[in-house]
Amino acid sequence: MKKANRRRILLLIFCVLFNAAAWMSRGFSDWYTNCIFPLWGRTYGRLTSLFPFSVGEWAILFGLLWLFVLFLRTVLALPARMAKKEKRFRKSLGRMPALTADLLTGIALIMSLNCFVLYHCTPLDRRADEHAFSQTELAALRDLIVEECNERAATIARDPDGQAVFSDEPEELARTAVRTLGTRLFPRLGGYSVRPKTFFFSDFVSQQYMMGYYFPFTMEANINGRMETLNRPFTMCHELAHTHGYIYEDEANLIGFLACLSSDDPAFVYSGYLGVLPYVNRDFHDNVGDEIYAAHPAISDQVRVDVQFLSKESWAAVEKNAVLDTEMVRRAADTFIDQNQKLNGVRAGKASYSHVVALLLSYYAGEASYLQP
Repeated sequence: MKKANRRRILLLIFCVLFNAAAWMSRGFSDWYTNCIFPLWGRTYGRLTSLFPFSVGEWAILFGLLWLFVLFLRTVLALPARMAKKEKRFRKSLGRMPALTADLLTGIALIMSLNCFVLYHCTPLDRRADEHAFSQTELAALRDLIVEECNERAATIARDPDGQAVFSDEPEELARTAVRTLGTRLFPRLGGYSVRPKTFFFSDFVSQQYMMGYYFPFTMEANINGRMETLNRPFTMCHELAHTHGYIYEDEANLIGFLACLSSDDPAFVYSGYLGVLPYVNRDFHDNVGDEIYAAHPAISDQVRVDVQFLSKESWAAVEKNAVLDTEMVRRAADTFIDQNQKLNGVRAGKASYSHVVALLLSYYAGEASYLQP
């Protein structure tokens, strides 16, 4: 057996055993995430942060181009294969098949180390799923968040176009907010944080209705640059939570919320409340119905503007430049995210984002397990 094939097989065996250990032992997953995983952020996460653009975004584009070229070369070399000229066929393909095998093996290894294992850690707050919260508690949480949003919408600094003004670069404020939260509640958030980056192809990300992505293979926190300004702080903190090993979406939402509230910047605090408002408001409405909902504090017009994903003008620009149909892209993205979550043991799939409501109720009730001495 060639050395290259032996190396690939050994790496794949390691991946299988590593993932099996993660699925079988929560203790192993916790140990790895707490003790080993942070090293990747401090090393090549720090390296990719030196680049002003999303390395992962361009790596995906390069990978697709690579596969396309490999496909073309294979098709063009088929006549030699059909003529039973094996040496000529292999020579026509060159090193591309071997390099592709190395690339896929490397991806399997990196995804195992930086993503798959994280899904098997101990949940941040077990009590949130075990506790049956009352309608009164849900109403109090919803009204608190709505009132905070209404008040802060009227007081934050804005530019002449009505966009929020931050006291410093939002990326640096997000990193500081996450580190600050780490000193208060979650030690794993301490230390080095990668620099959040904006997608170059934000229009395509908008068609997926996504605010951000965590790229495990480059240890990057990426955000959608097309979305409304006040969505960005919460999203940056959410994605940074992933880079610190909090892979569950509801937990990243909670950390995004608490990190924004830890910031000294008023717009960041407002963004934190805006980030969880849709989840809490929707759950409350679904639980009580229209009549009771109407009797509670209304969401102000300014908050409704600030919380929207994209403005009408931004959507028009996205549709104008779209290569693919937005509805098709959205459905494909939803299916991919939902299946990815389920394959990694998250039964609720994409719906797990909204589980942040239970985590918030547990936090405000003072019953969250991580709050206990």
